[in-house]
Amino acid sequence: MSQVRERIGTTPAYISFDIDGLDPSFAGGTGTPEIGGLTVPQGLEIIRGCRGLDLVGGDRAEVAPPYDPAGNTALLGANLLYEMLCVLPGVPHR
Repeated sequence: MSQVRERIGTTPAYISFDIDGLDPSFAGGTGTPEIGGLTVPQGLEIIRGCRGLDLVGGDRAEVAPPYDPAGNTALLGANLLYEMLCVLPGVPHR
């Protein structure tokens, strides 16, 4: 993240998190599952590492409820969006 932060600097940034970047053992409800993808802690580390950047917004893509009968991918997607909201500028950090 330090290299990403260095490259972005003070430029306004937008987070777009594609759920199919996570390993399907964590998020199988997507159109393009990627074996060997990121773990949930790695995904959270990326999002949380964006704290302090000049973020202007974010989104989470590729959750496909028809492929997710248990609803785990949708729940994870909602949690990732929550984490994005938490790192937006002006949000207090405890």
